[in-house]
Amino acid sequence: MKEFDPGEAPSSIVSITDRVKQLPLGAAVGSVHFLGDRAFFVGAEESVAIATADGEITRTETHFGAILCAASDGKRLVTGGDDGKLIAIDAKGETSVIATDAKRRWIDNVALHSDGTVAWSAGKTAFVRNPKGEEKTFEVPSTVGGLAFAPKGLRLAIAHYNGVTLWFPNMAANPEFLEWAGSHLAVMFSPDNKFLVTAMHEAAMHGWRLADNRHMRMSGYPGRVRSMSWSAGGKGLATSGADTVIVWPFTSKDGPMGKEPAMLAPMPARVAVVACHPKNDIMAVGYADGTVLMVRLEDGAEILVRRNAGKAVSALGWNAKGTLLAFGTEDGDAGILEM
Repeated sequence: MKEFDPGEAPSSIVSITDRVKQLPLGAAVGSVHFLGDRAFFVGAEESVAIATADGEITRTETHFGAILCAASDGKRLVTGGDDGKLIAIDAKGETSVIATDAKRRWIDNVALHSDGTVAWSAGKTAFVRNPKGEEKTFEVPSTVGGLAFAPKGLRLAIAHYNGVTLWFPNMAANPEFLEWAGSHLAVMFSPDNKFLVTAMHEAAMHGWRLADNRHMRMSGYPGRVRSMSWSAGGKGLATSGADTVIVWPFTSKDGPMGKEPAMLAPMPARVAVVACHPKNDIMAVGYADGTVLMVRLEDGAEILVRRNAGKAVSALGWNAKGTLLAFGTEDGDAGILEM
């Protein structure tokens, strides 16, 4: 696949930049999540901007200070901040405080379960609160780097230094420890519940096959992996960290072990964020130079959504139906594309 300058997209690259509804938010975007057909742009500090597909923008004040993490289950958005608060935002933009850390520590990771249970972390402590308000805590050996609920059952993965702890909050069984040297940050279960993958502080990823805890080394990146997204049906895991999108295959019982990843959408700039479509084998890709592409996983065909401009793309998100794509950048530019 030929590299191209998105400032002058060649005729072989389809451009739909004129179909994007521009949203000048004026503040850096940390992440974007859809509740229904409205995009919730989480800022770096204090507020969340809520936008409709026709460009109407409202704002909701959340934390007194930096917003450090955010997660959504499609029904609510939950954010954690350096003010020690965990805040929920509903589809109407109304906020409620879920928890306040007793020591006012930073809330730097959050995860949501499909049954309404929420998990968050402060320092070395992971917290879980079920829909009835019952709360449990678990301490890990070092600062929590990431949290993720398993797609089946109430099992929480807690990433930290030298591995991942699998905790069953509702069971008396001892937690399971998956060991691998190094600092583990973002963590994800595969949609079929067969694999667990982490992005590391080093320029690498690591994974385990959960049936036997067999290791999966996923290395070769020139930079840290800061964004991961499962393709529809969990057949592949798209990742940032290089000047192409690295897509690891997970179609067999061995996952990517012994297989080479696909490398799609090469650019002169590094991939900053990836977001796979919820239903089809396409993905959105944001680059460090501000470019946004849509890429077909089967053959790497590309569509230009946003030309390179300004700072890096920092957020991408699809609505649940896959009919709307939203993006945001580090310098406060944003947009929504209606498919």
